[in-house]
Amino acid sequence: MVMSANPKITDWSGRIVWVVGASSGIGRALAEALSLRGARVVASARRSEPLLSLEPACARCLTLDVGRASDLQAAIKTLEHEHLVPDVVFWVAGVYHPMACEALELDGVRETFEINTLAAYVGLKHMLQAWAQTPGQPRHWSWVSSVAGYRGLPQAAAYGASKAALTYLAEVSYLELRAKAIAISVVQPGFVQTRLTEKNDFTMPAIITPEAAASATLQGLARGQFEIHYPKRFTLWLKLLRLLPYRLYFWLMRSALPNPSSQRNS
Repeated sequence: MVMSANPKITDWSGRIVWVVGASSGIGRALAEALSLRGARVVASARRSEPLLSLEPACARCLTLDVGRASDLQAAIKTLEHEHLVPDVVFWVAGVYHPMACEALELDGVRETFEINTLAAYVGLKHMLQAWAQTPGQPRHWSWVSSVAGYRGLPQAAAYGASKAALTYLAEVSYLELRAKAIAISVVQPGFVQTRLTEKNDFTMPAIITPEAAASATLQGLARGQFEIHYPKRFTLWLKLLRLLPYRLYFWLMRSALPNPSSQRNS
């Protein structure tokens, strides 16, 4: 019998859960679903307006910009002061700028890595310091990454790279923190109907709702998985592509993509 990678979470009653990036999309759906399951939800986001409607379901709502280290430090200090240090953290905050190599926008690249990657390191550093005050108490940190980080994909020059880095951080933190009773998981969604994917001008196969994404995420935690990816009818194909040698992968991608010269001549 294969043991699960993490302790299984099936009962959320009374658990303090911090959802970072709860204003919309997967983060908001997670906050709502966890509240219904009896968790004491702390919801945070950069925009305060969307949090107002979450307040009745949450133990606390915090407005913070994860791109500012001082905001993250202050938020964690607030949680410590109010006895709301989380048992579980869902790190969902992120930005998305579709970007090709010939049209790089360096401000967008910088923001992508500051929010999607650097902020994650800052948040983890300060939360580990807070958790160190009660060593040995079971904790869980769940990173919401993306299948865009599996392999190089067109139009994802910045976003895909930032998510690949986040997945790498998840793998390292899993190996290093398990002995300290801190479980780590990484969520790899495919296309989800959010304000971020509204920017895409191409067909998004197997796209799902944020509610379906939240449900799949919690099911993965209930099974004790390290990697939670969905919808599998789409993500399994991408995982297969990740196993291919570069020569075959590049050939398949070129075959699947529109020919730029034919587009110019049309």
